[in-house]
Amino acid sequence: MVVRKLQLPLNQTQKIRLERALERLQSLSSTANSDTSVIVADSIPVNYEDAFLKGHGTSEINGEVVATLCGVVERVDKLVYVRALRARYKPEVGDIIVGRVIEVAQKRWRLEINFSQDAVLMLSSMNMPDGIQRRRTAVDELNMRNIFEENDVVCAEVRNFQHDGSLQLQARSQKYGKLEKGQILKVDPYLVKRSKHHFHHVEQLGIDLILGCNGFIWVGEHVEVRDPVMADEQKISSSGVKKEQKHTPLETRQSICRIANAIRVLSNLGFSLTLEVITETVNLSTSMNMDVHDMIGPEFHVVAAENEAERRRAKRKR
Repeated sequence: MVVRKLQLPLNQTQKIRLERALERLQSLSSTANSDTSVIVADSIPVNYEDAFLKGHGTSEINGEVVATLCGVVERVDKLVYVRALRARYKPEVGDIIVGRVIEVAQKRWRLEINFSQDAVLMLSSMNMPDGIQRRRTAVDELNMRNIFEENDVVCAEVRNFQHDGSLQLQARSQKYGKLEKGQILKVDPYLVKRSKHHFHHVEQLGIDLILGCNGFIWVGEHVEVRDPVMADEQKISSSGVKKEQKHTPLETRQSICRIANAIRVLSNLGFSLTLEVITETVNLSTSMNMDVHDMIGPEFHVVAAENEAERRRAKRKR
């Protein structure tokens, strides 16, 4: 957890409550982890009797190891380094990312993924709408805009890096592809930890949640992963004309906004974003009968911080 300076119109009581909650979280964090947060010129404790290696973000001044940037002290065997928290997204092969199409080019789409440069999704690196594995033809290339066009939100996986440093994506599974009927959020990438599961289905609300490693998060109406041919046939009426997609119910849209606002609050507080924390924050707002719009106000930020402090305290007692 990283405490950040909130730009909220807090009254004096709310300020005191928030400070106390953050102090409790900080103490729980410091006792649970040997690694600590540091700022520039902070001393980094090391055992000088053992051999150690100074890594990125560290320097030796007057026989003392100090931090040269803000972040968290990490230790890997003998290596001691500082992991910067505010750094941009650093892709790794296999990362699940959410991006937005910014250009349709020859046999490829260019996506903005919150990286120092755009990513490329090749036509040959994704499933075709008919679901058949085959060689791509000139007709497929002409119909690329029927698959993705500018401003479409897409989920994909990091495939590899090219020699020129460009990032290649792939979408060779039915769980990847175009995302519709929802909203995309942007948070600091370090708040989304890499894990085995980045696709979540919030069953009680009927919402899909995709936590992109690049800091782009998708919250949308639940979509069943089905065979593309069968799904296409179900859209065709007896007259042979494709039916228009049904609208998203008001209750579902409110649930999308409630989850999205919970993520915004947690991001503002600097909390790591996991399904457990997000779900608990949503349930907290529901138990308080709080309107969706009021969730981004100062009071709920304070309540969410207090609730997270209590959750972590209870978790440590188990």
